[in-house]
Amino acid sequence: MLLTVIMPLYNEERTAAEIISRVLSLPLDLELIIVNNGSTDRTKEIIHGFAPRSNLRIIDKDRNIGKGDAIIDGLRSARGEFTVIQDGDLEYAPEDFERMIKLAQDKGALAVFGSRIRHPESGISYQRYLWGGKLLTVVANFLFRVNITDESTCYKMIRTDIMKQLNLQCRRFEFCPEVVAKLGRNKIKIHEIPVAYHPRKFEEGKKIRWIDGLEAVWTLIKYRFQPLARFAVKKSE
Repeated sequence: MLLTVIMPLYNEERTAAEIISRVLSLPLDLELIIVNNGSTDRTKEIIHGFAPRSNLRIIDKDRNIGKGDAIIDGLRSARGEFTVIQDGDLEYAPEDFERMIKLAQDKGALAVFGSRIRHPESGISYQRYLWGGKLLTVVANFLFRVNITDESTCYKMIRTDIMKQLNLQCRRFEFCPEVVAKLGRNKIKIHEIPVAYHPRKFEEGKKIRWIDGLEAVWTLIKYRFQPLARFAVKKSE
């Protein structure tokens, strides 16, 4: 099974080489789509140092278009049966993809999330992220009955044809709540598996802000009441 990994990168010169190497060395049939999101440091140079490879595609943006837009750009050319997002930092371990794929195959799952909450050794960099993430999870479960433990996890592995039908509108960090909301509205069951998480701090390049949390709550509420016809999914076998 071919897995598409979309990796949006913005000024990740300290971690880009390692995370790209780890993804490309996985014992999986995968394609890696890297979106250089207008980086102003050495990120672009590092990315192109891995080319050419048959399973690597690079999309260069002249300016930062936002994480959500970068994901949408990568998704347009995704060819894998499933697609997953990999951030450019080292907070998540791509070695977990193999277990996520196995769960998808064993359960016939259309969506598999990696839950940091379910992993006993996962850390949280700041208490506000811990409680903010819990709040978003509570809101998502209340609005959509999705029964998940980690709404804001980066690791959302979704069947590609379904993800493309969600008509994603995210621009910055609204990808997570938008995907959860639209999967919930389409009554697509979300399976979870524990994944390791090693958080970084602001001085190490963490980019999420408190206002992004407010935007996430608004995104969940917004898609609870939008007409389903705008993002209805036709589930093929």
